[in-house]
Amino acid sequence: MAKKPVLVVLAAGMGSRYGGLKQIDPVGSQGEAILDYSIYDAHQAGFDTVVIIIKEAIKKDFLETVGKRLEKAPVEIRYAYQELTDLPAGFTVPEGRVKPWGTAHAVFCAREAIDGAPFAVVNADDYYGKAAFKVIYDQLAATTDPHAYCMVGYELGKTVTDHGSVARGICVTDGKGHLTGIDERTRVEKYPGGIHFTEDGEHWVDVPADTTVSMNLWGYTPGFLKELEARFPAFLDKALVENPIKGEFFLPLAVSQLIAEKKATVTVLTSPDKWYGVTYAADKPAVVAALRRMTDEGKYPDGLWK
Repeated sequence: MAKKPVLVVLAAGMGSRYGGLKQIDPVGSQGEAILDYSIYDAHQAGFDTVVIIIKEAIKKDFLETVGKRLEKAPVEIRYAYQELTDLPAGFTVPEGRVKPWGTAHAVFCAREAIDGAPFAVVNADDYYGKAAFKVIYDQLAATTDPHAYCMVGYELGKTVTDHGSVARGICVTDGKGHLTGIDERTRVEKYPGGIHFTEDGEHWVDVPADTTVSMNLWGYTPGFLKELEARFPAFLDKALVENPIKGEFFLPLAVSQLIAEKKATVTVLTSPDKWYGVTYAADKPAVVAALRRMTDEGKYPDGLWK
């Protein structure tokens, strides 16, 4: 019998732009972090097992705050650790490297905890909303093709901040709703007339607010882990020459390679919900207010894990 889908939460990032460990920053009325809300929504959608990927360096702080709260959650919590040294045979960490190897490496580090189940991947510091977890759980639970992946896209206008630029992956699809590519835009900003992006800081291109963008909510079959294992050495061969200190192996890159080689399809699912995130410290009050409002409306209990 196929295993039930599990949720994988990426919480090993440094939070460089934000200036702190935003994975454990409280936003809920009882001190909950954004990831508490994701786990709550995921459990309601059907997920019973959650794998949280952290770094050994934040383990103590994480377990004493988030971990302690999640002991009351009605899900099985497993931890995996993204460590620089978890590399394929024959590779070593270059001198001076402290930055993690990217999101694809984080998932690679969680291979034992995922334990052969289909899985969804989310960022710890993004609020995705209830609809996204339901649609991706149902898709993963129904998928029988080992090469059929999925993702949940959002309307760009529901993902931008008032406090600066954001990086967004614009989804390109074929006529069947399958992803053909992601155009990475590293500087997307709101302005009084709409939303635009720039590549060079001088020339701006408008983007419609209803454009579908990736917020790193992916769904994979178990075989994806073998694909990561097979592709990681080639990434390292290149990165260790070109960018040994900062080169990162990202999930969209691995997926794009598989699509290009016609080894996988990715169904683009969508969510009507507004995405919330804390890219900048100034974003936090809006997230707190939104969660308070949703609690007052009865969408969440006041205290998720009572």
